[in-house]
Amino acid sequence: MKYIIAPSILSADFGNLQRDIEMINQSEADWFHVDVMDGVFVPNISFGFPVMAVVKKHATKLLDVHLMIVEPDKYIEDFAKAGADRITVHYEACTHLHRTIQLIKSFGCKAGVALNPHTPVTLLQDVIEDLDLVLIMSVNPGFGGQAFIHNTYKKIQDLKALIKGINDDLIIEVDGGVGLQNIATLVSAGANAFVAGNAIFATESPTETIAKMKQLTNKSVNV
Repeated sequence: MKYIIAPSILSADFGNLQRDIEMINQSEADWFHVDVMDGVFVPNISFGFPVMAVVKKHATKLLDVHLMIVEPDKYIEDFAKAGADRITVHYEACTHLHRTIQLIKSFGCKAGVALNPHTPVTLLQDVIEDLDLVLIMSVNPGFGGQAFIHNTYKKIQDLKALIKGINDDLIIEVDGGVGLQNIATLVSAGANAFVAGNAIFATESPTETIAKMKQLTNKSVNV
């Protein structure tokens, strides 16, 4: 099993963005996680295509784009053209989710769906075969530095049961409150991709923190 570490550039130093991008390039991280927030779907605003262009120009690893926005269908083509390799939309923001998933794939991107803490995984039952990734939000989206929601472990286990024999290659990603203190437990629950922002960028040596996270994915902890 390959475990993926995806540092969130939302927590990077935007005064030294190229430096932090190069750090991720040279680290053991696997993806860049790009959080896009519109101030409507979530109570915060992040960045859009100009920052995406900078990241794409310098990044040597996949861009994992997480759209926390209303009406994502309007922007999927633009994000694909801006360099997204994976595009994840929120279940709660999509009126016609199947159509949105197919739209993402039509532009050559892998398709993901994110679930807010209150949204059960069973709601994905009818589209689970079409997905490449499911992102379990382990905090309420919109702000960094929140406390991890413990029920996330059960949701991961429920999702693992849902995909068994149907979409065994699905990537189960977790975002929010992920760090050295819980990544091994998340692996044991069934997750295999981990988004971390402050837990990486706020440390003295982000590169070493990423390496430690990688090491901990090889450990097993009871849920």
